[in-house]
Amino acid sequence: MLLGDKHARVSMHNKEGKLLEYLYDDAKTCYEAFTRGARVSNNGPSLGWRDGANAPYQWISYNDVLVRAADLGAGMQAKGMKPENTTCIGIYSQNRPEYVILEQACYMYSMVVVPLYDTLGPDACSYILKQAEISMVICDTNTKVNSLLSRIGETPGVKTIVVMEEVTGENNNNAMQKGVELITFKEVETLGKANPKELNPCTPEDLAFICYTSGTTGDPKGAQITHKGIIATASSCGVLMEPLNVGPSDVLISYLPLAHVYEQLTETFVHMVGGKVGFFRGDIRGLLDDLAELKPTLFPSVPRLLNRIYDKAMAAASASKIKNVLLNMALNSKEKDLKKGIVKRNIWDKIVFKKIQQSLGGRVKLITSGSAPLSPKVLTFMRCAAGCVVIEGFGQTECSGVATCQMLGEAEAGHVGPPLPCCMVKVVDVPEMGYFADDDKGEVCVKGPNLFSSYLKNEEKTSEALDDDGWLHTGDIGEWLPNGTLKIIDRIKHIFKLSQGEYIAPEKIETVYVRCPLVAQSFIHGDSLKSCLVAVVVPDPDTLPKWAKETLGLTGTMEQMCANQAVKEHILKDMTDMGKAAGLKSFEQVKDIHLHHELFSVENGLLTPTFKSKRQDIKKFFATQLDEMYSKLD
Repeated sequence: MLLGDKHARVSMHNKEGKLLEYLYDDAKTCYEAFTRGARVSNNGPSLGWRDGANAPYQWISYNDVLVRAADLGAGMQAKGMKPENTTCIGIYSQNRPEYVILEQACYMYSMVVVPLYDTLGPDACSYILKQAEISMVICDTNTKVNSLLSRIGETPGVKTIVVMEEVTGENNNNAMQKGVELITFKEVETLGKANPKELNPCTPEDLAFICYTSGTTGDPKGAQITHKGIIATASSCGVLMEPLNVGPSDVLISYLPLAHVYEQLTETFVHMVGGKVGFFRGDIRGLLDDLAELKPTLFPSVPRLLNRIYDKAMAAASASKIKNVLLNMALNSKEKDLKKGIVKRNIWDKIVFKKIQQSLGGRVKLITSGSAPLSPKVLTFMRCAAGCVVIEGFGQTECSGVATCQMLGEAEAGHVGPPLPCCMVKVVDVPEMGYFADDDKGEVCVKGPNLFSSYLKNEEKTSEALDDDGWLHTGDIGEWLPNGTLKIIDRIKHIFKLSQGEYIAPEKIETVYVRCPLVAQSFIHGDSLKSCLVAVVVPDPDTLPKWAKETLGLTGTMEQMCANQAVKEHILKDMTDMGKAAGLKSFEQVKDIHLHHELFSVENGLLTPTFKSKRQDIKKFFATQLDEMYSKLD
């Protein structure tokens, strides 16, 4: 639907063009959303966890969460925290019930949550603590306490550290020496129970949290997200999900970082409708076991995980002619159903796709994909194989996670759907890249109540992101398709020029190359003084050893195989062929590659916590290899 500005579009769900701010009168803040969940679930189970691989999930009710949150909030005030919207509380923890209890404690007393990424580097952590003027930090482990104490000289404003474990003697002594109070989460709750405080709940315009964008370059930016913003987006999701009747009987698996707005948005929506949130045990390697025990109905995901499911299924099918034939028959049958709007399990789910569905717990009715582009091939496969609705959205932290999203009955892939009911979306000219709004192509811009207010103490970056008319410039290039959906076709922010003046969008090229069977990850690099591209490639550790043995007679470690010239030549040829098939121009094809044996990960500092490449860090890490490739090409 068009609105006002000739290039601006809104959702067909909008009434008279009015943007949606909330879905329920009694859920206009994250605190109200939670109390609504308590009511509509009749004080049902809210947060679940398990203590070990063989343990069942235990649950705490909605009202018990609210009681503990009130105690915790009162206890924080007893420790000097003011119940105001300028008080920032740091949380440095993996997803767990205490994380949500802390959030609700802050919202009850108008305080602001500032998440620190679980795997955030110490420099960025110190930067955030100083910029947000945080005096109290809540940690989940003594290891994190030790990390904070080791750099306390850089963050003199931190006066109190609260830990969810029992305090170790070493940390206790260290804290005393450095003048920091170290206290347990339970002790703060007990203190608050003995000293109750009158609630001072947040308003829709108040800040809910400051979400520091993981940032692939430079210092992290603190996007200030209001309750109004996150509720507008969560409510829009509620409108889209209405046919699924998501409610108290539904279960969400919580494993994507709560420090990321994607997970915050998802959990807020589930709380709003009285659903249950079950937390993984903290180790992604145990996620399948947690899924089997929890049996979730809602599974938010990211392309990296869905790609792995697809790749493993393809590898298993290629090992047997019969399996390959059955898989293709099943996919063809299910795709025909999808195009008719049929999303239900049939005989193929029992014969071919049962293992995939059981690996997700066997009850999933909705999978969402966000944070990065998902290949149309993988999206279509998941729609066939998962036996449930699978949709992809587009957005970023600055628009509270999502701006556009596919409709539930969508059968086509290759786009990210129409605008959400809470926002307008338009494209604007990017002449230097040859994109013009009159051709329905340009930089994607978003406007609505879901937008962030500003970057904390950073007017320069705020003015770069928000123009004078209040439009958020996303840095992504989109194209409006004839059916009113948006397709992301390019990226502005990471583009660079080669010496001959050609613009390069590395992420677009990486998306092509990662579809090669032997390629798990790739990093495209170009030098403005050079005329060609090179790449760092991480082969797939699941497929390379088997291929190398069968094709080249090679055995050995990943490191040894990556050093083999024949392996390198084969992978480079595969990438070139894939690039040609995908329509890459000759200057977009890499001319040399370096094979690296270890996957880029959050742990080794080469991925952000949302699994995006930290481009500057990767470039720095592989500086020697990148220089060597160019020296050979000169």
